[in-house]
Amino acid sequence: MSKDYPVPSGYLERETEVKKSRFIARVYPVSTRDEVRERVASAHQDYPDARHVCWGYQIGRPGSAAEAAMNDDGEPSGTAGKPILNVIQHKDMGDVLVIVIRYFGGIKLGAGGLVRAYAGAAESVLSEVGRVVQQARVQAQVGLGFADEQPLRHWCEGHEGNIEAIDYSTRVSALVSLPVIRQSEFAAFCEAQKLDYRFET
Repeated sequence: MSKDYPVPSGYLERETEVKKSRFIARVYPVSTRDEVRERVASAHQDYPDARHVCWGYQIGRPGSAAEAAMNDDGEPSGTAGKPILNVIQHKDMGDVLVIVIRYFGGIKLGAGGLVRAYAGAAESVLSEVGRVVQQARVQAQVGLGFADEQPLRHWCEGHEGNIEAIDYSTRVSALVSLPVIRQSEFAAFCEAQKLDYRFET
């Protein structure tokens, strides 16, 4: 299922230091809770001696996420997971997990200092990670004559369409995928060419 909202383009890691405490922030694109669990488990494996591995994520459309959660991993309640999640929510990005790994440097930061440090670490990766938007797409089944195949291919090339499958029997049948925003243009093209078409629901 393609998404018409920004998601992280890939994995990124950044490190910040606050009063000798190291904060290692990682951002990942995620689409399931299982992926979140795997990424958090791998952070624990990569940094087995870290004092805290805190995280926040949201899956789904920014502003109306299907799922969001956070974890303070032993930091005082609300000083780690919540600031991480707040930064994610302000970035207008979906399907995103941020993990912040902390090595304690011997100087206590206090609740306000922790909030600022975790928010700053999350900001450091989220401001640098690339964004990708996959436009929502729709599929259409098209029945056409052999002479109509070239015009159909030509239309697809000019309108971000893809011919996903094509079958030649007495007539040609094609499965076409195209951006939802091109749906009415495609319908007009098919009607002008007298092609049979129906959109998959």
